[in-house]
Amino acid sequence: SFYFSISETPAGLIAENLLKAKEIALNDSCVPEQLKNYLQKALDVALGLDPYLDAMATSKRYRYSFVTSCFFPVIIFFFFNDHLKGTSNFHCEQGTVFAMVLFLNFHSCLSTGQIFRMFVRMIRARKILLIGKLKGYSILAIAEELPDDGKIFACAEAPYLGVNSQEAFDYSSDGKKISMRVGPTADTLEALHAEDEHFDIVFIDADQRNAVNYYSFVMDNHLLRMDGVICVENTLMKGQVYLENISDENVLAVRKLNTVINSDPRVEQIILPVQSGLSIIRRSPVPPDAVIESKKEVVMDDIFWGYNRRRILDRLRLDGKVAYVTGGGQGIGRAFAHALGEAGAKVAVVDLVLAKAEAVVGELSLKGIKSVALAADVSKPEDVQRFVDRIVARWGTIHIACNNAGINMNSASEDTSLEEWDKTFNVNLRGLFLCCQVS
Repeated sequence: SFYFSISETPAGLIAENLLKAKEIALNDSCVPEQLKNYLQKALDVALGLDPYLDAMATSKRYRYSFVTSCFFPVIIFFFFNDHLKGTSNFHCEQGTVFAMVLFLNFHSCLSTGQIFRMFVRMIRARKILLIGKLKGYSILAIAEELPDDGKIFACAEAPYLGVNSQEAFDYSSDGKKISMRVGPTADTLEALHAEDEHFDIVFIDADQRNAVNYYSFVMDNHLLRMDGVICVENTLMKGQVYLENISDENVLAVRKLNTVINSDPRVEQIILPVQSGLSIIRRSPVPPDAVIESKKEVVMDDIFWGYNRRRILDRLRLDGKVAYVTGGGQGIGRAFAHALGEAGAKVAVVDLVLAKAEAVVGELSLKGIKSVALAADVSKPEDVQRFVDRIVARWGTIHIACNNAGINMNSASEDTSLEEWDKTFNVNLRGLFLCCQVS
């Protein structure tokens, strides 16, 4: 028989106990009706939480993508793979159970997978380390968000799916980004350290007694880059980790892991009540007490901490700046507009043809970039004055002027007449001069 408990999360465990309490109350005539009503209200809240989180955290596009590109192909893999031929009972029994488990796991970790996707995108991760067994949706959600040259190193004591996991992952178009490392996890971590690997995100399954050792190894040997993130699953252990009088060794091991992380001055951390607990751990800037305890003297100046405690890449941002791009409706001008906006600037897209400028502004708005479309002929002083005045009236100032507008006859030098040459330079240099003069 196959049984799937709803108590895979703290909310599920609460719901399961409320169900039992409700059953007892319904069969006992001495229980007041008002108490039964309150039990039902509490049960409705507990039962509805996890499904609602999954529904609100997962777009239909990604749900469909996973089912079509991974779930069904993997089932086919298990039913027809040559490695399984000769095991006649597998196809009808184990295969069915596996399908049910995979499908239930898919539904039980949608929100977790979406959280992982968001972390990968937010920190622009390219290289990721998985320690332990993450669920299939989570792994593929991470892989889907990585750039084409991104890589996931998945290390586990045994193959994820009991056979050639790499072959199973390859059924997904993003499976090529996943590299399986099967064997003792401690040995795999030692090998990665010897190879000088450096990861943007490390995922650890806390439901194993050596998780605290894996965490310590990652931090002590700098497998996690500066500002990198560690995500640890199962850090609430269905709520048991914070209960008293617990003797289960696995729960005690997770409790120890949480204590070690919480006392580590190198990190900042929170625990989210997602699934069975998800710890988000960020390698933070070096704290003062860690510097004091350092065996070597550290010069705590602007080079070490960053000017005004801001690092060089942060200082290169254009947040709060105002820029305009002439000839911004196409070509390299359009590229400049996107680049300036992505760096944080507000962008005025100026073009001879208003419709072209508006099209680029439409693109920028999809990225959440503040922008405005303006029409102007940069060879006319009145047009230049007008668009500059409109930008200043709207945003108060101009910090960056990208004078890209001009004409190009697109002819070979031997075919270019003197008249065309004079016209090209007259318009291009005149536009630049007028923009500089007005600004």
